[in-house]
Amino acid sequence: MNNERRILVTGASGYVGPRLVRQILNEAKPTHPVTVRIFVRDKGKVASQPWISQVEVATGNANNFEETCVALRGVHTAFYLLHSIGVGKHFDDLEAAMAENFAKAAAQEGVKQIVYLGGIANDKRHSKHLASRARTGEILAQGSVPVLELRAGIIIGSGSASFEMLRHLTHRLPIMTTPKWISNLTHPIAIRDVLWYLTEASKLPQPVAGVFDVGGPEILSYGDMMQKFAKCSGLRKRWIIKVPVLTPRLSSLWIGLVTPVPTSLARPLVGSLISETVADPNKAIDTFIPKPPEGLINVEQAINLALSRTSNNQVETRWSDATTPTAPWQKVQSDPSWAGEIILKDRRELVTPTPIKFVWEAIENIGGDTGWYGADFLWWLRGLLDRLVGGVGLRRGRRDPKYLRVGDSVDFWRVEAVVPEQTLRLYAEMILPGKAWLEFTIERVGENTHIVQEAKFSPHGLGGQLYWYLVLPFHALVFPTMLRNISKAAAEKSRQNNA
Repeated sequence: MNNERRILVTGASGYVGPRLVRQILNEAKPTHPVTVRIFVRDKGKVASQPWISQVEVATGNANNFEETCVALRGVHTAFYLLHSIGVGKHFDDLEAAMAENFAKAAAQEGVKQIVYLGGIANDKRHSKHLASRARTGEILAQGSVPVLELRAGIIIGSGSASFEMLRHLTHRLPIMTTPKWISNLTHPIAIRDVLWYLTEASKLPQPVAGVFDVGGPEILSYGDMMQKFAKCSGLRKRWIIKVPVLTPRLSSLWIGLVTPVPTSLARPLVGSLISETVADPNKAIDTFIPKPPEGLINVEQAINLALSRTSNNQVETRWSDATTPTAPWQKVQSDPSWAGEIILKDRRELVTPTPIKFVWEAIENIGGDTGWYGADFLWWLRGLLDRLVGGVGLRRGRRDPKYLRVGDSVDFWRVEAVVPEQTLRLYAEMILPGKAWLEFTIERVGENTHIVQEAKFSPHGLGGQLYWYLVLPFHALVFPTMLRNISKAAAEKSRQNNA
């Protein structure tokens, strides 16, 4: 008798999804074999995952009924890890439509169980974000497939948006004025424990329907969490002065300026903190899924684990792995036909005697702590301007300081293509009146290495073309400097290797 179970993981290019795929595969046993299928819009974004050869890949959009049906065909348990945070004012309507489509497709394909990861929403003072998460669960449950909804509060883990917000606020602000919501109670949970509950849900012998809250062993205020983080980081106690005037909007703007988390994502996170996100003991999942054998880990343990992963460059996934929503200027479809679609280019070339291996290392190290090889002030200023208008800015940094994979964020760029010792192509996620790429290609020419650095820009209409010509004087300074310094950095790496 074939007892193999096919499991679908949506959101496999986000924060939780890739970790869940890895854990399910690691815990598969010959007596209970599983096949994991992922549902992604772009296969390229997961092509570098270590588990990619072990899974089935379905590509498509969860808003498309036919594509969703194909992804769900033959599936026993489907994990719904999709959300639309930061896509605009009407994100709740988008989430509702997506959930309705998924529920109908799951019913048509005979799925036995849907597992949905939502947010704790027991406080009547719902933020729009938490209300939408709850509504998503309700819509999924209206279908004929049993839905197990796990609601979690703040997730603490290396690379999570909540952790990065906590980390940077605590590190950068020894004295801070904060809104009253900093005293609201939260029920944080480690990403390790969230993955335990999700993985165990994939093994349930019978389908389960219901809403269940999961939280760690401690209930504490956000302010208390900041003090615990300071302690774990070896920092002095933070001075927190509560004031009544910081609205959620102002708070999110401030967070967008002093942390890597952009305002568009900070706003729903702050909105959630206005509610007290404490697990209801009457909604415990223990009857169906017991706590981990070693127990749930507390906040300090979770912070220490996350800090260890961060300092050792072992961050598996980051909040920025999910593609940033297209900027408002990039959505314009009303440009006149005469504006045309063109590609404007800034191409620079250089030949160096440095071996190709070291040239590639210098290129692959770009961004993050390495910086952009010169004109740092101009890069910093461009990042600041981007954040001021709601963009991601430069503070996202990198997942790993040395190696890149498709889908990684690199400050306000996204890795679109990586071919080691050949090509690196970055797509701009800063707010622009068009689409922009920065591409490096290298090849061996005799005993030398030929480097081509090319900036490409597809303007949206006349405004985009004007933007390109306005920034050309800065390109004349930034791009030649970048190429020269990449060559110098590569030569230095080569000298160090031969020393």
